[in-house]
Formats: sequence, structure tokens, C-alpha cells
Amino acid sequence: MTFHDKELRAPEPVTVAGRQLKRYHVDQPRQRIEPAVERAAYAVLPRLLPAGPGDGTPTAGWVVLHRGADTGAYLLAYSWVWDNVVEVRIAAAGQPALDCPDDDPTRFVKLDRPWAGCVWELGVLEHERAAWIRHVLAPRRPDLPGWLADNRAEGPVGR
Repeated sequence: MTFHDKELRAPEPVTVAGRQLKRYHVDQPRQRIEPAVERAAYAVLPRLLPAGPGDGTPTAGWVVLHRGADTGAYLLAYSWVWDNVVEVRIAAAGQPALDCPDDDPTRFVKLDRPWAGCVWELGVLEHERAAWIRHVLAPRRPDLPGWLADNRAEGPVGR
């Protein structure tokens, strides 16, 4: 297996089930995520989000939609809870090795595995950790709009 960077895009944030979410898409180098895969992923997203923290933590997080080189597609929903903790819930499609029903990249199923993400997705996690400290934890008053505007740079991701 030869490693290669993939392309990261940062579409506009969305609010889903009351949670403000940044969005990141990890595309193959010369192929963007198909519209049908994107629609299917965002349709399953509400099922991946926890209830509001209820402890004063802003109801916020980010999602990574990642299209694999084969038939797989992955949606990772990261949510801030308990002030400084990240919870992640994952759905996959088109990857029978992960108990998906078939190789259709639009048929997402929730995964029950203790995974946090792959090397391409973890680049976003690194950025989001620092951005949360910078905009929410360190200032006297949390700046959630500032955090929402602070995206990892688009372009190559992986190294």
C-alpha cells in the first residue's frame, strides 16, 4: 500500500439537532465526494450526535466525511462534551469488512468500535483541539463564532 495525501475541504458549518458543527470533507486526490454520498451521510448525522451536554459546554462539534479509495465512505461526528472532552461516533457505508450490508457508499450504518479516526481524519482533530483552546477555553469569555470560523486549511491532508 502506497501512502498519499488526500484533499481536505471545509464546507460551511451547519446546525443539526441544535448542535453547531464545522464540516470537513476528505476527498480522493482527483475525485470529490459524490453528491449522493454526501446526502446520505448528512441524513444519518443526527443519529450520531449526543444529547446536549447540559453542563454549560457549548453545543458544538465537527464532522468529517471521508471517501475511501475503494467503495467505503466514513462519517465521523466529533462533539465537545464536559467542557474539554471530545466524543466521537462513527458511521460507515460501502465497507462489508465493517459490517456494512454491501459495497454501496450511500448505505451508512453506525459503527460500534472504539476508533477515533484514520491518519487523514486525525489532522482535523489536531487543529480542532488547538482551536477549541484558543477560542473557547483560554479566553475569559468563550468565542464560539470565532471557533466556528477557525477551520483547518483546505488542501493536502495526511502528512
